[in-house]
Amino acid sequence: MDAKDLTKEYSNGEVTIVWKNALCKHAAECVKNNPDVFKPREKPWIHAENSTTEKIIETVKKCPSGALTYYLNSK
Repeated sequence: MDAKDLTKEYSNGEVTIVWKNALCKHAAECVKNNPDVFKPREKPWIHAENSTTEKIIETVKKCPSGALTYYLNSK
């Protein structure tokens, strides 16, 4: 596995955040828009359970590099 090309997923049960580290440009839009979820000084750095699905989707859509995407979980 290439450490420079990781894909990780984090879920709050309703929505799953997909992060691709190779695409991340560290613009920090995620941190600025939803600091309760995106905490770059922590491991893991994404805490999807700390926000509503709507706010997560709104934040992920602001990612300029496309490193963050999401999908809704099936019920």
